[in-house]
Amino acid sequence: MSSPYELLGVDRNADLDEIKRAYRQLAKELHPDANAGDEAAAERFKHVTAAYNLLADKRKRAEFDRNMPAGSGDGDMQPWQKGGAWFDFE
Repeated sequence: MSSPYELLGVDRNADLDEIKRAYRQLAKELHPDANAGDEAAAERFKHVTAAYNLLADKRKRAEFDRNMPAGSGDGDMQPWQKGGAWFDFE
């Protein structure tokens, strides 16, 4: 399972501008309008958008970071936070 940081290709210390830039680049590449009929791209677009929404919200990001120690996969995340549907698309 990929973390939102991995999905966006940013460091855990990335600021909001870096996160926005990474999201915009991926959104251009993966947007359904640019990938008509490509279900994998559409699904990845959803995951990238969810990752961006989490990291762009200071409160949600802080909670995520508290529950996921550096270098861990899912760390001490609560079961409701592990929901593989968000970030597991391999």
